[in-house]
Amino acid sequence: MARITGSCPDDLDLLIEGAVEAGVFGGKGDALREFVREYFEDHEKERISAAVALYKHERITLGDAARLADVDRWTMRDILREHGAELRLGLVDEEDAEYEVEAASELEFGDENPDGEGFRTE
Repeated sequence: MARITGSCPDDLDLLIEGAVEAGVFGGKGDALREFVREYFEDHEKERISAAVALYKHERITLGDAARLADVDRWTMRDILREHGAELRLGLVDEEDAEYEVEAASELEFGDENPDGEGFRTE
């Protein structure tokens, strides 16, 4: 987990401390994580912009960008193209390969074609 250090106005710090003392949050870190999580849940455009920026700067893969933007990979690919990002295709590392294997294992293939007839291999 990443560690972030920053500052905030005294009044906000006091409110966070009060919320912790009141048992609303387990600690300041919990409060800040909740605030940031809610912000990105409520601000889809900003969440997508963040994912695009990270992808453009080669900090994350297409799969990571899709996960952060909360869209599927095909939609993320289209979003990246709309933002002028050059697509990087192929596996980046072992983690990316594992993600691809997991995604492939979730695919479902029917054993019948649209006409209702089974497939044959010759």
